[in-house]
Amino acid sequence: MMHPDVPIHAWRQRGAALLTAMLMVVLVATLASSMLWQQWRGVEVESAQRTRMQAAWVLTGALDWARLILREDARQGGADHLAEPWAVPLEPARLSTFLAAEQGQANIDDDGAEQAFLAGQIEDQQARLNVTNLVDGKKLHAPSVAAWQRLFEHLSLPQDELTAFTQALLQSQSVAADQRDRPPGQPLQPRRVADLAWLGLSAQTLQVLQPYITLLPERTSVNLNTAPAEVLLAAVPGMELAQARALVQARTRQHMGALADADTLVGNAAIRFDTTAHGVASRFFSVRGQLRLGDATLQEVSLLQRDGLDVKVLLRQRELLTPLTPTLQ
Repeated sequence: MMHPDVPIHAWRQRGAALLTAMLMVVLVATLASSMLWQQWRGVEVESAQRTRMQAAWVLTGALDWARLILREDARQGGADHLAEPWAVPLEPARLSTFLAAEQGQANIDDDGAEQAFLAGQIEDQQARLNVTNLVDGKKLHAPSVAAWQRLFEHLSLPQDELTAFTQALLQSQSVAADQRDRPPGQPLQPRRVADLAWLGLSAQTLQVLQPYITLLPERTSVNLNTAPAEVLLAAVPGMELAQARALVQARTRQHMGALADADTLVGNAAIRFDTTAHGVASRFFSVRGQLRLGDATLQEVSLLQRDGLDVKVLLRQRELLTPLTPTLQ
């Protein structure tokens, strides 16, 4: 209530001053909260970058470790089979366990190491049907196409999709390697199995085929010591699924040291093995490393080529399975 002795313009001045003061308080509070948010966001981004960098270094170390295992396996020589050290997967283990073993301690008290779990696996890529085998020069390779047809039939996949895919693959292979000479509208050369969608394979078909096919830079044979029954069924003409499964069981007791051993294990003269399509050793492997830091999981898949004691990396693909900073997504 206004006092009768106070002029009305004085009350208006007081009201304007009060309103100005309230606006200043709101403005200062807004600026302060904005600065705090920016500071918090900067800390979170820096923490995410640091975590990503640490994870990348750990996964690079795991890849070097896998290369060392494959190099030592090459020193032993002979066939490649699933009873060798490279074929044993590394189950999720605390990173502190490896650090403690390296330093000769029972354990290391490190909050970061305690929350970090490392897992990994080396897989033989010659245990799968190679996409590159489908094309021989400027024409399709009939035996390889027949193997894919048998695989598609066993997996109940559409044969017309395979026909369209092989034709698109043949066409893409005939395109010049120089990007500038690539005719407009022609697909790029696929580098990964997921890229085969460019050539007409549907997402559903690729999902079913994923465990049984690979894309390597050169023609390869199927390793009979490591291939699953489905691949054996497709890669060996005349082999039935029961015989493929029996071969898988037999090789667990005694791996094949030479291709001739496959004839003995199969015991069927009607089934013939070809040295160009079948083998017992491998040169191409994939390494899958997975690091979990708290709630974040980072995975890296690498393709390796082994020639003697030389193990080189052909391709590395890294993906974030769960975000490093969920609040910033």
